[in-house]
Amino acid sequence: MLSSKNFSLVVPFPGQIRGKLATSLTTITNYYIVIWFMRYKYRRYFLYYLGRAFAFLIYLLPLRAGVRIAAFLGKCAYFVLEKYRKIAIENLTKVFGKEKAAKEIRRIARKVFENLGKTACEAINFPKLNEKNIDSFVKIEGIDNVDRSFARGKGTIILASHFGNWELVGLIFRIKGYPGVTIGRRIYFYKYDNYLNSLRRSHDVNVIYRDESPRKMLKVLKENKILGIVADQDVDSVDGVFVNFFGFPAHTPAGPVALAKASGASIVPVFMIRKNGHHVFKIEKPIELVDTGNKEADLIINTQKWSDVVESYIRLYPEQWVWIHRRWKTREAN
Repeated sequence: MLSSKNFSLVVPFPGQIRGKLATSLTTITNYYIVIWFMRYKYRRYFLYYLGRAFAFLIYLLPLRAGVRIAAFLGKCAYFVLEKYRKIAIENLTKVFGKEKAAKEIRRIARKVFENLGKTACEAINFPKLNEKNIDSFVKIEGIDNVDRSFARGKGTIILASHFGNWELVGLIFRIKGYPGVTIGRRIYFYKYDNYLNSLRRSHDVNVIYRDESPRKMLKVLKENKILGIVADQDVDSVDGVFVNFFGFPAHTPAGPVALAKASGASIVPVFMIRKNGHHVFKIEKPIELVDTGNKEADLIINTQKWSDVVESYIRLYPEQWVWIHRRWKTREAN
């Protein structure tokens, strides 16, 4: 028989119920956050090792066969990666909408993805390239422009773009015996970053990350070496100026001009053009820098000068530039 001494009914107050419910919900939420994080973390590793396995298979194939497969995969990516397909078509329409039909714009966008696939395949095969076979793969035009810059003794800024296979630029100069380093950005997952740098180092192409001290970059130029810069994108973390790019104001890195002004180095625009299974490496004459005495005006004027050169090549070969980047995302304050 129950009595009041051994039995009591505890009725929780509403506040206690809310407290326990909140604690339970917090526990459940934290659990799923941990599960999501672990899945996300291991998904990166899974995709990385899957990619490395595929890269190994590509490396075993003859280069031409690998490039054909990579181009096909790039074409597939055009249909699968909806976000980047839309960005490419949006950018191309913004620039060429008045002069090219929608069908042609879609064709160019598809070719952009194919070019990226080919570029990745060729990067995987970097260790196969050497002094004996490089000339059959890449034809160099304008190397005397670099030699004249070296003769000045103040360093050379090689200004590349995300055009053709831009990763070949640093490799070419190292194979040909020109000393220097490349400025690069850290890739979001360290294993991808390490792998890409291992491919670069197969030909002693070393990298200074763009978030490192500018003194390192100036030191390279003062030693009369090449400093490779890819500076054709809108990057939040990099100081820039607004210049006209395809008729629209585009936030553009000011670093190349700032470094040239500080060191006396030449700015030499270069373009790796893909042609019929090979490449033509065009080395332009150095940019003639303007000095008005106004530092800010000089940054804008001279950045506009090299940006115009980049635009001229993209107009000639629109399918070889990376249109999947939001080039005009930053807007002027006014």
